Amino acid sequence: MKIGILTSGGDCPGINATIRGVSKAAINCYGMEVVGIHGGFQGLLDIDTEPLTSMSVSGLLTSGGTILGTSREKPFKKKATDEEKNERKRLITDNVKKMGLDAIVCIGGNGTQKSAYKLSKIGLNIVSIPKTIDNDVWGTDQTFGFDTAVGIATEAIDRLHSTASSHRRVMVIEVMGHKAGWIALHSGIAGGGDIILLPELDYDINTISRVIMDRFKKGHTHTIVVVAEGIKTMNGRKAGEFVAQQIEFETGIETRQTVLGYVQRGGSPSTYDRILATRMGAHAADLIARKDFGKMVCLRGDKISSISLEDVNDRLKLVTEDNDLVVQGRRIGICFGK
Repeated sequence: MKIGILTSGGDCPGINATIRGVSKAAINCYGMEVVGIHGGFQGLLDIDTEPLTSMSVSGLLTSGGTILGTSREKPFKKKATDEEKNERKRLITDNVKKMGLDAIVCIGGNGTQKSAYKLSKIGLNIVSIPKTIDNDVWGTDQTFGFDTAVGIATEAIDRLHSTASSHRRVMVIEVMGHKAGWIALHSGIAGGGDIILLPELDYDINTISRVIMDRFKKGHTHTIVVVAEGIKTMNGRKAGEFVAQQIEFETGIETRQTVLGYVQRGGSPSTYDRILATRMGAHAADLIARKDFGKMVCLRGDKISSISLEDVNDRLKLVTEDNDLVVQGRRIGICFGK
């Protein structure tokens, strides 16, 4: 068999480890031929590929980013007409035949999973692997990249404790996550955050200000507020900036904000993410060997398994009120906004 691998959407620690996992298992265990498709789904439209060998993927385990490059290109854009969509379907189908691909591995987040499902619907043999630091892909307990991002965010929170304490300030740290608060929740708990604001849970700035004032009255020298970038703000303002300004206005306490941004997505993957990416990549090769297509590789408990792409399509995994970290966080005195 001949298979292609593409990476789509934002970069993420562990993508290269996944490419390595797929390739090495496909070549060494199943005797497959492997090609890398450049620039995400755009590479399917342009037939932009390179051969991948066991030698060429050696050394990828620890490297960040993606050697194949990525893009936000979607093969079936919402604004495209039916005629344009049908033309793209024909082009992609013809190109896959020209390349002689028996299957394609799509590595990416929610947008990629949606596109992968649509490709499987037009008859292509697709296996996908979930990747995102946001950890919001439905059907898997965890995505690779998340552990690395949480580690980076936690280290930043650790460092902010000392400067906040020295200056008797409130420090607001904004972390990534779009509509999901997983990074804020995990790093906030691990970093000793006093207030954690998530997109999924409503918050009241007056309650937050009252909690901060109570802390200072009790002798606490500083307060750490961890904010997910996707929380609701007035007039669409940036989360960290909005919360910091509101807190300082309400309390009169000097407040500073730090936005971690893309540093959470860069660099070498953590040990956990290297292992998870390798396991998921090798499992994808096994699914292809068994011709079990239309599936997304997933982590369930401590087992690597798979789920139908149809079940994953258009669904998000979000934090809920009854999440154990939220429940236990409240028990130890963390404020989640109300």
